[in-house]
Amino acid sequence: MTIQTDALIIGAGPCGLFQVFELGLLNIHAHIIDSLTQPGGQCTELYPEKPIYDIPALPVVGAQELIDRLLQQIKPFAPQFHLGQQVTELQQQDDGRFHVKTSTGTEFDAGTVIIAAGLGAFAPRVLKAPGAADFIDTSIHNKVVDPTQFHGQKLAILGGGDSALDWTLALCEQAESLALIHRREDFRAQPASVSKMQELVAADKMTLHLGNVINVLTADEQLSGLELINRAGEKSQVECNQVLVFWGLSPNLGPISEWGLALEKRALQVDTEKFQTNISGIFAVGDINTYPGKKKLILSGFHEAALAAFGVQQHLHPEQKVRLQYTTTSTLMHERLGVA
Repeated sequence: MTIQTDALIIGAGPCGLFQVFELGLLNIHAHIIDSLTQPGGQCTELYPEKPIYDIPALPVVGAQELIDRLLQQIKPFAPQFHLGQQVTELQQQDDGRFHVKTSTGTEFDAGTVIIAAGLGAFAPRVLKAPGAADFIDTSIHNKVVDPTQFHGQKLAILGGGDSALDWTLALCEQAESLALIHRREDFRAQPASVSKMQELVAADKMTLHLGNVINVLTADEQLSGLELINRAGEKSQVECNQVLVFWGLSPNLGPISEWGLALEKRALQVDTEKFQTNISGIFAVGDINTYPGKKKLILSGFHEAALAAFGVQQHLHPEQKVRLQYTTTSTLMHERLGVA
């Protein structure tokens, strides 16, 4: 049976979740599709414990905590989630509505589509050195779910970005030993984090190794270390029994690139009035879109979702005047939010 909906959101990351809220305020119910098996996108899948400092009114919030708060915020609007499935077909019908089909066979008849798919369908870049596959999710990890799991362990962290440096600083004092492994001298992380890491190295509280992992070492069928090779061709070994890999994502737009949407450097071009794509009725918010001055921040995505909601309302009901009402004073807003 085809599911009919006014709005179909592709992507259940923070921007997709906030899109539910903004649509709900305008009395537009939404269904949400995501290829992951739980809401949250990158925040949940890659760095649930990572602190975020630039969400208004929250001096610091964990990535998973932010997702939990967003899920709580959208409860009054009862969105329907369709998780663990990817959109495989999207076609505009003669009446302007959209026929959408997913990898599990779920079909939708949607008045509008909002793409909030982040970087598209993605997976963490994994360690592919010989022997690594035997220890994935037991001794080799791509995210931190429980930081205490690494307390008292001989830990190696791979990467040179913010996630690698953040967890290096957070776990250095808790691990028995910590080795940061990066393929080159330059780091993509914030300079302040790099400086703190170098101070820890100088104080002999951790070690830094430049090179690539070429082999996973074992002892008694347990992971015991990593073998490295540097640019000079010199090999070395790092002792460890737990490994965190922060090499970022391997993004793939997948079927999105086949839907006739205007692209620029693997991102969807949108206007800055409604964040609508070149196809009327299809909108894009968050990291998936691009426009002059675009900044890939969750904060920016929230702003885009707010304006996109008004664009969706205008598309669905062009005969109605779009009215801005404030949640602090509007009785109608209070009714929709379920507050006294």
